[in-house]
Amino acid sequence: MTQSAGLDLNLLVALDVLLEEQSVQGAAQRLHLSEPAMSRTLGRIRKAIGDPVLVRAGRRMVPTPHALAVRAEVSAVVERARALFAPGRDADLRTVSRTFTIIGHDATAATHGAALFARAAREAPGIRLRFLSESHVDAPYLRQGTADLEVGVIDTVAPEVHVETVYEERMMGVVRTGHPLLQGELTAERFAGEAGHLSVSRRGRQRGPIDDALGALGLARRVVGSVGTYPASLFVLRETDLIGLITSHGRPMAHALGLATFEIPLALPAVEVGFAWHPRHDADPAHAWLRDCVRELMIQM
Repeated sequence: MTQSAGLDLNLLVALDVLLEEQSVQGAAQRLHLSEPAMSRTLGRIRKAIGDPVLVRAGRRMVPTPHALAVRAEVSAVVERARALFAPGRDADLRTVSRTFTIIGHDATAATHGAALFARAAREAPGIRLRFLSESHVDAPYLRQGTADLEVGVIDTVAPEVHVETVYEERMMGVVRTGHPLLQGELTAERFAGEAGHLSVSRRGRQRGPIDDALGALGLARRVVGSVGTYPASLFVLRETDLIGLITSHGRPMAHALGLATFEIPLALPAVEVGFAWHPRHDADPAHAWLRDCVRELMIQM
């Protein structure tokens, strides 16, 4: 096996899996090794790169800052090596063994998860899908390799990240069935003042385009608080008289919980929805398959 600076390709593969699993036990199972053998491999990696790589934090193991910094490049090198030593293999998706991490609103998994898992089972049974929720703080998920694909409203400013807009949608109001707001003509005044409002923001923001549109009319709504995701907000709205928001593509989720949706009587800007990825995945057939799957599911909605 070719070696460079004391680190051979087998160790790179092991490092890639260890950083993905963040567990010696999990990595051992993935690589079909015993836990003692995997522990010895981790020791060799630590010695070769001069970094602990994974450190104990309570009952868990977490990557070191250096490990996080090199994670994306390690993954990219391993994938390039696989393509080099097994030319054409990745063209057959049924032979691919990979884990793809998708980051976005919880609504992403709630809306697309079932169909995406079913498609993977049919076309690429060796591909595992991991959905992560967005954090309340911004981080370079794609650059660091924490995620392979970001789905939703993409607001990244990283110049190297590729962004594809799939569709534009509008925001709608959502309330419990039988809410007084649903009776009679709905005006901007009634929308703003008839009940309290629940905001949805992963950063905890309680103002947005709704407030700008109301302000242009000399109106203001009373926001009583915020939650981090749309699915969480729907359970709150179902038990209160609060007024919430949902995307037009998220209506089936609201209706499944017995909630009513309505057009907001305001001129609101369209919301661009799509996905983003790092260019290191441009030539990766498996990642291209993932992008195609997500694109088709989003278009079908």
